[in-house]
Amino acid sequence: MPMSDEVRARAEPQLLLTSLLGDYWYWRDEHIPSAALVRLLAEFGVGEENARAAMRRLAAKDLLTTSRTGRTTAYGIPPRTSDVIVDRTHRMLTFGAAAPEWDGRWTVVAFSVPEQEREVRTALRSRLRVLGLAALYDGLWVSPRDLAGPARELLSELGIERGTVLRAEEVPGGPAAGGPATAFDLEPLAQAYREFVRTYEPLREHLAAGRIGPADALRIRTELRVDWRTFPERDPDLPAGMLPDGWLRADAQRLFLEIYDRLGPLAEHRFRQVLADSDPDLAELASHHDSARIAALRAELGDHHARGDTPFEQAVNARRLDEVRRRRPSP
Repeated sequence: MPMSDEVRARAEPQLLLTSLLGDYWYWRDEHIPSAALVRLLAEFGVGEENARAAMRRLAAKDLLTTSRTGRTTAYGIPPRTSDVIVDRTHRMLTFGAAAPEWDGRWTVVAFSVPEQEREVRTALRSRLRVLGLAALYDGLWVSPRDLAGPARELLSELGIERGTVLRAEEVPGGPAAGGPATAFDLEPLAQAYREFVRTYEPLREHLAAGRIGPADALRIRTELRVDWRTFPERDPDLPAGMLPDGWLRADAQRLFLEIYDRLGPLAEHRFRQVLADSDPDLAELASHHDSARIAALRAELGDHHARGDTPFEQAVNARRLDEVRRRRPSP
């Protein structure tokens, strides 16, 4: 199954490489030779020059560690990154299974930023979007989720002097067009869920018929992960009563989880095949993790969850900000 144009544009070598290592190599201290990583990225049509450039850039951002043996360079996952990967993978796998409960209260962020501080205002709007708030009016942003703490911290971090964070209820009977729910334009997201289901639904038949081999399994499972991972970041996760008719998020989530889990063993086999060309002993250490194993690993973490202070988390936040700016530029 071909990757959609949107996914292909997002699936640049650095993202593919971190996705592959996150799926088959986390919680491993061993380093993988660069030649093996080049071969893995070649499975996705990435040339050697671009593959090696991706490794260097990830290492420069402290997203990969580096070691050398003679003339051979190898790369591994930095300490503490594995805990972050477990947290984020668990969030990715479980997101969308059900709409959240709601107490009827909104997080409301109101602010006034002088015209001469336009860059601060632009940064504030972008980061409010990343948090999951939407603009009801120019200086008034809302979310049905309790985001008061993160929003207050954001105002303080950016030095916003005239800003207020509230937890409030809407008074019934106001103008319909002015209700907080109207701040969220769900149609583009609804279309994205429809497209996801349309693209990946045929895989159920292919899986049942045994028509997917190891090489295709590795490619499809990675592309599936890349495609799905944006939904937890884009979707404001509104309560059920605010969702439109025909909302396919739960169907898309079930489809994603089914394919992701079922392709795991075949994809792991191909990952090992490619790695074995460089180091057969190293290849035996590779393993995939399905949704049940991820849930168990997350439970084992206890209090050692992501805290936002690792290079990986910082890089993810920077990427999300960049995507927000590209998708919906601030006025």
